[in-house]
Amino acid sequence: MNSLDWAVLIGYFGVMVAIGVWSHKRVDNVSDFFTAGGKMPWWLSGISHHMSGYSAVMFTGYAGIAYTYGVTSFITWSFPIALGIAIGSKLFAPRINRLRSRLHVASPLEYLKNRYNLPTQQALAWSGMLLKIVDVGAKWAAIATLLSVFTGISLNQGILVTGAITAVYCTIGGLWADALTELGQFVIQLLAGIAMFVAVVVKLNDKDIGFLGAWDEPALHGHGKPLVGPYSTVFLLAFLFIKLFEYNGGMLNQAQRYMATGSARQAERSARLSAVLWLVWPVVLFFPMWMSPLLVTAHKPDGSDSYALMTEQLLPHGLLGLVIVGFFSHTMAMCSSDANAIAAVFTRDVAPVLSARARSWSERSGLIAARVTTVVFLGLSMAIATQVNSPAFKDIITVVIKWVAGLMGPIAIPMMLGLLRPFRRSGPTAALTSWATGLLAFWLVNYPINWNVDGGVPLQYQVSVPLAVSLVLYVLIGYLKPEDTPERLAIIERVNTDGDGAVATPVPAAAGDDVVGVPNQPL
Repeated sequence: MNSLDWAVLIGYFGVMVAIGVWSHKRVDNVSDFFTAGGKMPWWLSGISHHMSGYSAVMFTGYAGIAYTYGVTSFITWSFPIALGIAIGSKLFAPRINRLRSRLHVASPLEYLKNRYNLPTQQALAWSGMLLKIVDVGAKWAAIATLLSVFTGISLNQGILVTGAITAVYCTIGGLWADALTELGQFVIQLLAGIAMFVAVVVKLNDKDIGFLGAWDEPALHGHGKPLVGPYSTVFLLAFLFIKLFEYNGGMLNQAQRYMATGSARQAERSARLSAVLWLVWPVVLFFPMWMSPLLVTAHKPDGSDSYALMTEQLLPHGLLGLVIVGFFSHTMAMCSSDANAIAAVFTRDVAPVLSARARSWSERSGLIAARVTTVVFLGLSMAIATQVNSPAFKDIITVVIKWVAGLMGPIAIPMMLGLLRPFRRSGPTAALTSWATGLLAFWLVNYPINWNVDGGVPLQYQVSVPLAVSLVLYVLIGYLKPEDTPERLAIIERVNTDGDGAVATPVPAAAGDDVVGVPNQPL
């Protein structure tokens, strides 16, 4: 990097902070901070939903998969995400929007107290927050890894810089700041992605390889196969099922994008836009990664530095800075949205249970608590990021694929399926049992069983078994021990229907309220 690249990077950081300051004027209460007051246009929500699913892991971990295996990086990652969101646009997006518009909640988990009971809500809230700290920690480590390649600064310094900038704009501006910065980041990503795509095509032509002839080169032998190595058909199906839940709200931050739109119909359109973007745009981003074995030799065994090395060699200064900004935009988009989601869960679902004072917060006090929680979450995730390459967490892609995908299912199953009529018989017993047993299955498959199986348990089973166990138990226990009380059925009806003709039901209280229908703070 030279002074021009640094100017682009510093200018980007300045714009992000400015957007946060401007968004501060639109945040008057916790509803504005967490769900944009339900006033976000569907197209902005869709772009925000799309951007909040990326991080620099794509340019490190998945770049390594593309470098080693080729197109399977798209087939087993962005394609199942696109398909999962497309399915969820009908199945989940409208119902999640009604959590805000009909039940008047600000956290995706806030309705669980009345759908199940308080212990279920708290179990999912605490486990979801802890998982997100690990997940975001991996994202900070990914962007810091890239930053170290370009600038030579240490991993910890990179984590501190990116985390601090993100903390400023997402803490003062809330979800509005997240969405608006993600719109700017999308434009930057578009320019940077096209620049890199063109640079790689030009370089291939210089080598007399050609756009299509590259696949015949020995270095790319087998890279055109959709499923290779550990990424099998079973892995693809498992990943599709996992992403159906994760990217439609199971990891909380995407649920907020659906809640932020004005109606269930707009939430559906938002999801469809995100699905189209996930299907088309990653192809442009992945193409340079697929070609990388022809252009660079990775220094790391997993190839995770291949994309960074390629950008240094192919792009002139200025454009190089723009691509680096693109790396930052991915990670900051996801991490800021996660921070906002976890702040919502803590202030709306957890704090009122821990403190009687929290149950009587004023609008101002609740907003201050939300901002403080956001900063604390970011600080904890940054601390975890310094340990990502430790023996406990291993490398970045292991954290993202194994830990996040494997643990997300037991948390998401009760939350997401609890919205749907076919699962109305499943109550708190089914929810808690499926959650606890799913977490136990993750530990057994990834550790004791994995240690005692020659060659270890294949990756597809490490990530899919916990979700499968949770799903089967959730459905089976609901059938054997139905707990579909009139109150719970009324909650389900309200999130499945629009208008005033639905079954009347009390508004769910925030966690810790004694009286159903009286939220702990105005929305």
